[in-house]
Amino acid sequence: MRFSILHGSCGFFFTILLALMSFSVNAYASQKVKKIEISGAQRIEESTIASYMDLKIGDNIDSEATDKALKSLFSTGLFADVKVSEANGLVSVGVVENPVINIISFEGNDKIKDDELLSEVQLRQRQVFTRAKVRSDVSRLYQIYRRQGRFSVQIEPKIIRLDQNRVNLVFEIHEGDITKVKTIRFVGNENYSDRKLRSVISTKESSWYKFMTSSDRYDSDRLNYDQELMREHYLSKGYVDFKVVSAVAELSNDKSGFFITFTVEEGARYKVDGNEVISNIRNFDASVLGSSITFDEGDWYNINEVKRSVQKMTDQLGDLQYAFVDVRPDIRKNRKNQSVTVVFMINETPRVFVERINVNGNIRTLDKVLRREMELVEGDPFNRSKLAKSESNIRKINFFESVDINVSQGSAPDKTVIDIDVQEKSTGELSLGAGFSSTDGPLADISIRERNLLGKGQNLLLSTTMAGKKSEFNLSFTEPYFLGRDISAGFDLFHTTRDLQKESSYDQRRSGGGVRLGYPLSENWRQTLRYRMERNAIDNVNSNASRFIREQEGTRTTSAVSQRLLYDTRDSRIFATSGAMYWLNTEIAGLGGDAKYVSAKTGASYFYPFSQNVVLNVLGEGGAIQSYSDSDVEINERFFLGGSTLRGFQRSGVGPRDRSTDDALGGNFFYRGSVEITFPLGLPKELGIKAHTFSDVGSLWDIDEVNSGLFDENSIRASAGVGVSWKSPFGPIRLDYAVPYSSEDYDKEEKLRFDFGTRF
Repeated sequence: MRFSILHGSCGFFFTILLALMSFSVNAYASQKVKKIEISGAQRIEESTIASYMDLKIGDNIDSEATDKALKSLFSTGLFADVKVSEANGLVSVGVVENPVINIISFEGNDKIKDDELLSEVQLRQRQVFTRAKVRSDVSRLYQIYRRQGRFSVQIEPKIIRLDQNRVNLVFEIHEGDITKVKTIRFVGNENYSDRKLRSVISTKESSWYKFMTSSDRYDSDRLNYDQELMREHYLSKGYVDFKVVSAVAELSNDKSGFFITFTVEEGARYKVDGNEVISNIRNFDASVLGSSITFDEGDWYNINEVKRSVQKMTDQLGDLQYAFVDVRPDIRKNRKNQSVTVVFMINETPRVFVERINVNGNIRTLDKVLRREMELVEGDPFNRSKLAKSESNIRKINFFESVDINVSQGSAPDKTVIDIDVQEKSTGELSLGAGFSSTDGPLADISIRERNLLGKGQNLLLSTTMAGKKSEFNLSFTEPYFLGRDISAGFDLFHTTRDLQKESSYDQRRSGGGVRLGYPLSENWRQTLRYRMERNAIDNVNSNASRFIREQEGTRTTSAVSQRLLYDTRDSRIFATSGAMYWLNTEIAGLGGDAKYVSAKTGASYFYPFSQNVVLNVLGEGGAIQSYSDSDVEINERFFLGGSTLRGFQRSGVGPRDRSTDDALGGNFFYRGSVEITFPLGLPKELGIKAHTFSDVGSLWDIDEVNSGLFDENSIRASAGVGVSWKSPFGPIRLDYAVPYSSEDYDKEEKLRFDFGTRF
């Protein structure tokens, strides 16, 4: 009975407790916002702050609502501190506003200008200051300096508080020295030395002579590129299983340099035991593609030859009207025999046509300048080989820092859109030059050039040269696509004076101009037609000069038409290592003026690489000029030989000469030849120093008049010598020492020849 009473009492009290709790919760839940008070606001209106809270009078208020209001205010980035509280329907909001930035400045930065740094940071003047953005900007500034190789840089933001809740933000920068690559080491390489692999990759060890290059600075992207370079090197030598296990760059404790270590697995070397072409194209005989394979059975596997074969097959299939094909090599390894079989799989791809070509990023350059370099136009069958050639063409015009061509699906599955994304670079050039030549003495020149005039791809050049024995002025303009076709048209104006007193006892002045028109005959053949008109003056003739020169003193006019036929497959126009060049120049003068002659000059130059660093160059050239009037060929129209054209002899040191005055008279016929081998001296490749051994031969003869007072022999002159060249930071320098071993007594020899020039 007692238990029942106690049990009933407990139940009663428990029921009352639940009722009170329920009443309390319901009472709080039903609390409404009666008033909102905001304190601490200075620049920002109270109504604006209230709007950020998503809370207004009459809304229900609870802890979740106050938390949400607090977070909303903080998320604006306008406040350094926010407090939100509620009591009996009164919501109290206290804020501390973030200051406004008055000035952003940089101190201690010498290598990067303020404008460059300011363009990289997020914060700006009159913006609200937040510490999060400052931290982000500091991180960005570190990235910029590290990209330049300055890993020891220290950046500290300083805040100077001003009145009216403003601050000056100062980034104090200690730039430090450039952190360079101290050592590059390789682990696991047995067939190629560390030195050889260092020559393969683009990153280089720091040395005193690399002050004009950035290749000795650490760059993570370059490190990835180096791994690909090593992979291509080994795959081109037959190491099919090669892989880079790791590439680690360690920064020294004092942040003065990086130590890079590549760990590699070379694997076995494979030979090609066969090749096969398998075609999935209906009614197509794949055997016709056998001639496109550039390697043979028994050769060491070479990925470059495989790529070359794929390209040749694709081109051949395109010529056979198979535009929609995909050629893929399948390398089947036989590890037991250490051999591979290369199978070329040819699949017919869906027919896809070019729907649209978009050009992006060209601010100055007109769209047509890029479009005319494209091998594809809207409506053409899509062809990846032509697309790759188009990208190469655009890169070669050298107007852009970067060229990216991307392909995406068009409005239908059988249509594609080509996007050409470019980043323009400066195409204007102002160059000053100084140097010395053993031919012309000390020299200085200045030139102004714009390679992309008005964004139309036109070339304008204005140059002048002043030398001890020569002065020259040139104005040249070229339109590379005349009338919208692949025809180059242009004009030239020139004025030249030369001191030839030492060689022939007279001075020469040439003034005139011409027009030209060039057009391609094929991919490698090009022809150029020219017309020129010039006034040629022979004056200041020495009283003791040869009578053959005294008789020609005065001014005469030349009006001539010429053509140049050129075949060029060289890999570089400046530092060629492979390929050939052939030229044929002909000219006829007499369309008005005083000169009446026909001339021709032809030659060829061939470059053959014995290895990566040893190149053979064989050159041969010959020419003739003949008058078709009663007068002889004038001295200003004849050929001269010597100096750079026949080493071992002075300029104009070979050919007809007056017996009594020793004046060089030039000749109507000439030939010359040269064999040269260029090879390294064992010095680091980055120095750009190479050695040369050569032998030159040639001869020059005939001046129309048979006279016993002349030396005029068509005998062979020949020399042999050695030289050294340096692609220095100040310009190319070359020193040659040549000894003639076949000459005439009256020839003028020059054993040592030195040339130096620079542009800055």
